[in-house]
Amino acid sequence: MSFDHREPGTDPAAWTAFTASVSAPRVSLDGIASLVVVAPHPDDETLGAGGLIATAAGSGLPVHVLLVTRGERSHPDSPTTSPSRLIAVRDAEFRAALGILNADATAEVLDVPDGGLREHAEVLRAALSHAVDGADGPVLVVAPWRGDGHRDHRIAGEVAEEVVGRSAGTGLLAYPIWTWHWDDPVDPAAPWHRARGLTLTTTARERKGAALAAYSSQTRPLSPAPGDEAVVDDRHAAHHLGETEWFFAPERSRSRESFDAHYRRKPEGWDFDGSWYERRKRAVTLAALPRERYRSALELGCSTGVLTAALTERADAVLGTDISEAPLTRARTRAPLARFVRAALPDEWPVGRWDLVVLSEVGYYLSPADLDRTIDRVLASLDDDGVLVACHWRHPDDEAVTSGDAVDARLAERWPRPALVRHVEPDFVLSVLPGPAVVAPATAEGLAP
Repeated sequence: MSFDHREPGTDPAAWTAFTASVSAPRVSLDGIASLVVVAPHPDDETLGAGGLIATAAGSGLPVHVLLVTRGERSHPDSPTTSPSRLIAVRDAEFRAALGILNADATAEVLDVPDGGLREHAEVLRAALSHAVDGADGPVLVVAPWRGDGHRDHRIAGEVAEEVVGRSAGTGLLAYPIWTWHWDDPVDPAAPWHRARGLTLTTTARERKGAALAAYSSQTRPLSPAPGDEAVVDDRHAAHHLGETEWFFAPERSRSRESFDAHYRRKPEGWDFDGSWYERRKRAVTLAALPRERYRSALELGCSTGVLTAALTERADAVLGTDISEAPLTRARTRAPLARFVRAALPDEWPVGRWDLVVLSEVGYYLSPADLDRTIDRVLASLDDDGVLVACHWRHPDDEAVTSGDAVDARLAERWPRPALVRHVEPDFVLSVLPGPAVVAPATAEGLAP
């Protein structure tokens, strides 16, 4: 997503009409012991969650803000100021705004370079993990929506999803900032089916408005010169100063209960043996393997073991996992040479090293955070000469969290090396992602230089 904040963007009135039609659960702070807000830049905490921070003040709920960067690149073309000057100005604005929202709120500045969170994600990961792990009671983490369109916002959202995903008793809400500017309420890209609304009291709205006004370096031009324009002008501010503050709840991976119910209805799962589509796809998957033999293969989401049985003919040892126990009973009969364990990805990860990992028709059942963690698990347990083979259906699936194309794109984005094979057709997409020591088959045989 690319956008220019200097463009007029979407009319705030269009969003007002749209959100009036959204029937969304209300945000509740009941049962929450503390609030941790992730702000990639000074003013994000006010724009995205200022009303929530002010509401927490009224209920005596502790609030801690992690300010990731100092926002020194907000005016890269300014002829009148510099990043170092902006750091001092925006630091003072942040302290003033937070004091207006909630005088008891605490803050930690992580000092990541503005625009550089991707390269310094571990700094936020460590700070957020520490804040969550050290809390006394249930924590609600509030962070940018990963689809917001700004690089730092995306990484902040991804890190928050990751940390919350592995922290028991921790909730997550994601706030949009630039989404209001570039998205279209006629056909929105944002996940409004997961929206949550916080109706603001008059006091909370007044505090939010006053806190935003404290950011004069962002809400007013620095000078009449080109490059000194306001970043958050009145039109953009209008998106954030309404009666309701909007958030998105996290996407959840498809549950074990859902799969158990599926196998009660269809004990064989899907028509793996009878369908020509399934048989052909399986043949294409096996043909895409760059080596004839493997030492140790892991199949994630093996279902009833049809592909697993074929893998036992290509690998010395094969382990199949599935979230549901029912299909594994059939898999053990169908593929007696393989081992099987029930495991939910990515938390219940099997111990071992693999030179072949197969992720077939599974990735789109995982939430974005769980998919990222699964990729990390694969990378950590894959031998240098190993490959990940990922194959996914490209048509809609009512039970899927995302799409096959989205999974394939995320794998390509996260994998440290280009795909060795990428096969795309109308029904499915297949990618073979190599370890650092993998070479093409002809090169391995000495047929090509």
